[in-house]
Amino acid sequence: MAIRKIGTLTIGQAPRSDITPILDAALPAQVSCQHAGVLDGLDDAAIAARFAPQPGDALLTSRLLDGRAVVMGKPAVGEALQQKIDWLEAQGCEIIAILCTGEFHGLSSKKAWLIEPDRILPPTLNALVGTRRAGILVPLEAQIASELEKWRGAAQTPVFAVASPYTASEDEIAAAARSLQAQGAEVILTDCMGYTAWHQAICARHVPLPVVLSNKLLADLLGNLL
Repeated sequence: MAIRKIGTLTIGQAPRSDITPILDAALPAQVSCQHAGVLDGLDDAAIAARFAPQPGDALLTSRLLDGRAVVMGKPAVGEALQQKIDWLEAQGCEIIAILCTGEFHGLSSKKAWLIEPDRILPPTLNALVGTRRAGILVPLEAQIASELEKWRGAAQTPVFAVASPYTASEDEIAAAARSLQAQGAEVILTDCMGYTAWHQAICARHVPLPVVLSNKLLADLLGNLL
């Protein structure tokens, strides 16, 4: 039976004006899309009370509807993700795509097809890059240690640079791209759904390296699936 309704789930607030146009362009016209976010309907105080990082937490960052960035503790986000998955499934979504490249464990759905980028993107990009050294662009310095484990399947140990897709200036994005090239990267991979064609174009102006957008790759895969 053809898929008629999918759901997307960001760890920030939905709809994501930076990501939804990329998804909309890839999806067939007959497929409707319902967007949800872990932080939907929450004000700053509620976000801080529930998602403020605790000592030892891995960190995640996402975007609010007003464009501001927020940093959250990963354990609280993972718990909230499962609740939102259950809700989207109850709304009739036949596919649910997580719009976050972070690694989460134990997420599940009853019948819906659950698409988790952390299970798809690393092996796909490792196969695409092959024996070349990848340069990974990440939003937060604190994420590099966990990213090394995430990209353990790469033929060469990747190199990293930090520039938030939500707060970094054009100069900071350019500096991160140049840093990756200086460290020996042969291709740049954006390891956050928040990087867009704007970031890709900046990198391309400053370094002669291919730049792969995680959100565009996920959208293309979804488009082919549908």
